Amino acid sequence: MATPRETPAPSTWRAIATDWSSDRDAFKQVPWGKAMMWIFLLSDTFIFTCFLTGYMSVRISTTATWPNPSEVFALTIGGTSIPLILIAIMTFVLISSSGTMAMAVNFAYRRERVRCAALMLATAACGATFVGMQAFEWSKLISEGVRPWGNPMGAAQFGACFFMITGFHGLHVSVGVIYLCTVAFKVLRGDYEQRGNYQIVEIAGLYWHFVDLVWVFIFAFFYLW
Repeated sequence: MATPRETPAPSTWRAIATDWSSDRDAFKQVPWGKAMMWIFLLSDTFIFTCFLTGYMSVRISTTATWPNPSEVFALTIGGTSIPLILIAIMTFVLISSSGTMAMAVNFAYRRERVRCAALMLATAACGATFVGMQAFEWSKLISEGVRPWGNPMGAAQFGACFFMITGFHGLHVSVGVIYLCTVAFKVLRGDYEQRGNYQIVEIAGLYWHFVDLVWVFIFAFFYLW
């Protein structure tokens, strides 16, 4: 015969409540903006993971010939076809921008707002350069007949994967450029100096480093595979 389930004693409930309260207190020192940015980046990680996983599944399962990235993304300079030269420059520009962003955060906490704003604007300029080169890459492939629904170079899924993944990442970079310019303007104006809090610069840096990291995976999976 089954015995009735015992109800926890009042002391047990107090222990549970104390444990939950301690967890809440442990996170009291975490800035709200930084916590929300981490949650956003985590959700964005799932989205990019789904995109890249779907790309790999399509790439492996398709029976049609998949275009060779070294040929598709080659540029002819001086009569010589150089594979992936534009992609290499784009990657260098975007990864370098992580360095300027890190220095901007450093100067922000040292209360050197002019240098901080200048480095943030330099980071935004790198991002805008990246988006411009990506637009050139898109226009080149479109002129060669690549579409989301078709591709004269091989597997039809190539166009859909390319425009979806690089377009979604390019949107993130474009939003980041606007975000960095806005924060840099407010830093230069002295808004955060009055508050004595430059954490918004670090939060912007988290977003930008995430965008750079995602591009590393896109570069490896899409252009080098």
